[in-house]
Amino acid sequence: MGEQSVKAQVISGEVGRIVARQKAGEQIELGELMVAEHPAWPNEKMLLQAYGLFYGSQISQQNLELISGLELEENVPADIMDANVRAYTLALLKNVLTLTNNEPCLSKTLPPFLAKIRTLTKDDVSFLTKPKNALFMGRLRSGSKTVDADIFLPGDKVLSHHVLIAATTGRGKSNLTSCMLWDSIDKDYCGILVLDPHDEYYGRTGPGLKDHERSERVVYYAPYPPPGGRTLKINLETLRPTHFNGVIDWSQPQREAMDAYFRKYGRQWIEAIILEKPLEEKTKYPMFFEGTIGVIKRRMLGMLNLEFQQNQLFCNGVFDLTAGATTVKDIGDALERGGKVIIDTSLFSGAVEILIGSIIAHEVLDRYRHYKTKGILQDKPVISIILEEAPRVLGKEILEKSSNIFSTIAREGRKFNVGLIAITQLPSLIPRSILANMNTKIILGLEMAPERQAIIESAAQDLSEDNRTIASLDKGEAIITSTFARFAIPIKIPLFSEMVKEKKQMQQSFEGVRFG
Repeated sequence: MGEQSVKAQVISGEVGRIVARQKAGEQIELGELMVAEHPAWPNEKMLLQAYGLFYGSQISQQNLELISGLELEENVPADIMDANVRAYTLALLKNVLTLTNNEPCLSKTLPPFLAKIRTLTKDDVSFLTKPKNALFMGRLRSGSKTVDADIFLPGDKVLSHHVLIAATTGRGKSNLTSCMLWDSIDKDYCGILVLDPHDEYYGRTGPGLKDHERSERVVYYAPYPPPGGRTLKINLETLRPTHFNGVIDWSQPQREAMDAYFRKYGRQWIEAIILEKPLEEKTKYPMFFEGTIGVIKRRMLGMLNLEFQQNQLFCNGVFDLTAGATTVKDIGDALERGGKVIIDTSLFSGAVEILIGSIIAHEVLDRYRHYKTKGILQDKPVISIILEEAPRVLGKEILEKSSNIFSTIAREGRKFNVGLIAITQLPSLIPRSILANMNTKIILGLEMAPERQAIIESAAQDLSEDNRTIASLDKGEAIITSTFARFAIPIKIPLFSEMVKEKKQMQQSFEGVRFG
């Protein structure tokens, strides 16, 4: 170990709480990765991470107060001590991994006493190889510095076992999602459905997925699409009563009435409710109050943007009596081919957005359940659904009233290769049982302590000492905790607009090359 690279030295501590003295002139940051080496460990080294910093001094506290008082009150210089020797910074470090001949394993020992600690280099993390079906997450980060090492996770496993992206507003959730989508566009192992409430991923007015060289794999649905997009229309006959679970708070009689209409009128059940057609077979179907049917009718008219005049039904929005008969099937087919489907929901209310997502999620899960019974599920790509503001459908209060298709996918979707990418700034609103099922969590800056605590308690790795580190994450900085990662990996996420610009420049440079 070169003397210049030494940052600190182990002086005391225990497993998970190693105390090191920082070398004068060096600066250790929260979250910084370092390596402990010692001549007694010729083939081993230990990866350590800083989670706490505090001052140390060989001068007693009383004398320190005296020195400070002399400087503050009497203007007596405080350089009466050797700053490099008698006053210093101490760092609290936790064992991350032990590397034996660069093969990582969990740390179960302490580094040798007085072991030197140096800066992490790219060679130290050569074990971070690119897995099969790799999904790019960002560059390895050590404190606020970026290490020259790309971080990949096994995309098929990560997406089928659910992903949670948690961050306070403005910390880079959308940028991270854009980068992940961009990387996945030309990959066949996954299809991704994006419910886009801000119409920000396709790039209608700026850089977006439309700029990818394989943009033909991106399918964009919108009420008013630009050239290359598709008009979003969903036929009313596609809807089922179960699609409305989690969309609106229905009473039990209202649910039963909707089911009764569906059994009686089949695909025309919504039209039958609005036209107030009778449930004639009273011995077979339960009786319902007129008020119950009236409430359902009124809610359907409002949510589906329908108009009922002179005994005729008119459609004014996305849901239609004649158009859109194959839209849901087309979206399912595109996802099954590994496509990335973006639905612009920016003009809809939250309830309508969830309803559209519910319809497609039912289609996908039903298909994949069928494939599993036929034994061909392993031939199909993983399908993931991106949900913004996830507590709207996965929140504790919502799920106490009734379950919905998204909670079903969160609990059992991985058996059928269907996963969720849940995005939220309030993970504490999601039940712990569902948080635990999300095996990969990407934590960006979280300022509120209860939100940090909720995610720390459900992390795949022990983050109990990382409360301050998470609170100090800057924009674009994140920690990945995953059952598919060796340790909780700190990353720096590239800026999406810069990534698009860089790829375009690369494409242009190759266009000028002549072969043969």
